[in-house]
Amino acid sequence: MSDNRPIPQRMPTVGDVEPGTYHWCRCGRSMNQPFCDGSHSGTEYGPLEVQIEEKKTVAWCNCKRTGREPFCDGTHSRLPE
Repeated sequence: MSDNRPIPQRMPTVGDVEPGTYHWCRCGRSMNQPFCDGSHSGTEYGPLEVQIEEKKTVAWCNCKRTGREPFCDGTHSRLPE
């Protein structure tokens, strides 16, 4: 089955995150990437709730094709242009 979700950005969003709850966008439609803004309404892709327990640096996936949701696994480098 083909994945027809938009690819908002091919490179991950890398940065430090504080402990807390985050809602990673799965649908690719959010205008607040990599986080959910509710744009998934009417799609089969709801957000993924992520608990971060300690301050750390993460690479959030923005291509929405990672095998390690919500974190980048390099899949973006193998996507067709």
